[in-house]
Amino acid sequence: MNSPSPTPDSLHPDHDPDRIPVEEFVPAEVSEIDLYEKREKIYTRKIEGFFQRLRTLTGWPLLAGYFLLPWLQWGDRQSVLFDLPARQFHVLGFTFWPQDLTMLAWILIIAAFTLFAVTSFAGRVWCGFSCPQTVWTSMFMWIEQKVEGSRNQRIKLDAEPWSVKKFTKKSLKHTMWLVLAFYTGFTFVGYFTPVRDLSYEFLTFSLNPWAAFWIGFFTLATYGNAGWLREQVCLYMCPYARFQAAMFDPNTLVISYDRKRGETRGSRKRHDKSADVGLGDCIDCQLCVQVCPTGIDIRDGLQYQCISCALCVDACNSVMEKMHYPKNLISFTTENALEGKKTKILRPRLVGYVIAITLMSGLLGYRIADRETTELSVLRDRQALYYRSDAGGIENHYTVKIANKSQKPHHYQLSFSAPYDLSLVGSAEFEVLSGEVVDVPVMLRSSPAQTLPGAFNVTFLARRVDDSDDVVSHDSNFFAPSE
Repeated sequence: MNSPSPTPDSLHPDHDPDRIPVEEFVPAEVSEIDLYEKREKIYTRKIEGFFQRLRTLTGWPLLAGYFLLPWLQWGDRQSVLFDLPARQFHVLGFTFWPQDLTMLAWILIIAAFTLFAVTSFAGRVWCGFSCPQTVWTSMFMWIEQKVEGSRNQRIKLDAEPWSVKKFTKKSLKHTMWLVLAFYTGFTFVGYFTPVRDLSYEFLTFSLNPWAAFWIGFFTLATYGNAGWLREQVCLYMCPYARFQAAMFDPNTLVISYDRKRGETRGSRKRHDKSADVGLGDCIDCQLCVQVCPTGIDIRDGLQYQCISCALCVDACNSVMEKMHYPKNLISFTTENALEGKKTKILRPRLVGYVIAITLMSGLLGYRIADRETTELSVLRDRQALYYRSDAGGIENHYTVKIANKSQKPHHYQLSFSAPYDLSLVGSAEFEVLSGEVVDVPVMLRSSPAQTLPGAFNVTFLARRVDDSDDVVSHDSNFFAPSE
């Protein structure tokens, strides 16, 4: 008969070293769910292991990129700056314009297909390892653990009445949360406003009201999502948890409990073999439940709340090591593998995703590499179709717009081609700075003795003369009175 279940703290050295602690656990029964019931706070237990080190390696580069990119300079401007008033988007040496927004659609489609492919292959690893909600929540939980202590210490702190000690710890935790949330919101706004100017304005109390509003908004949003809502965002707000099952199949890697090996659960001495005591390898220590950030028991089967963070895998493996049992009682595996069947990695849907991603990425790369760095447009004068000069010739007035999308200034020479003898009146050579749009008023004039039809096509040409002979063109019309 199993001995009475001790508390989770019995893993401490002052307890019997020959016994692994367990807690009574009753599997959740199927019942009606009250959508308005009060949320029960989840107190997660800290755990170390292979997958947690892997999460650190995937999370820190994303954090470093987010917080550092606005501060890095690329040439004479911020490395990443979405300049909405100027309608220019600077990304690592490239300048994109509203006309290039089709590329954004390509990027979003590629990202969606990549997420589908990753989900089909390895379940919700994006949620557990790289999702911003998970990464920021992990940072907030780390702060909480450093200030308030271990899981049991936090439970005890919340249960005790208010005191100077409790008030100090809670105040320090929330202050650190707000500082991190503020830096997150400030950095986000720094992607849309030059971050150095934003810093100066903040320090001199001259911040633009809209900038101050958005910094405050994203500060409160980060503080609420990562500090208070946490798993509620994943469970009730994120749509990905609801439709992920449509991309799963028996060959998808998911975190699963090996029921055949683990059942029947029960406590035993540290070096007891499962077969000798008539039990499975699961000692029912509840550690996999205590480390879960969404508060589920993975032993109940795959659930939509599982974000594949692998905390339960590391927790279970640490217990298996102490018991000298094989690892991976809980592991990343497939339904087919659990049933003793062969897992197929290359399957039609996954191959289709990879082919689509490869083709779209290649086309997007070609589109970016081949895009014109000079844009030319021509607007006709709207006041009149044509004018008659003092000498008797016909004049048409135009505004030529030249946009320099490159990262340095260029000199351009303006010309035109037409089926009739016309002359260009106005500046024919000019400089356009990087990211600048120059309006050039010009006029095309015919000779007085020339006979012209009512209208004909003309083509304006802008040639870059300083470092290449690249030429861009734009068609327009020349109007004259009909004979």
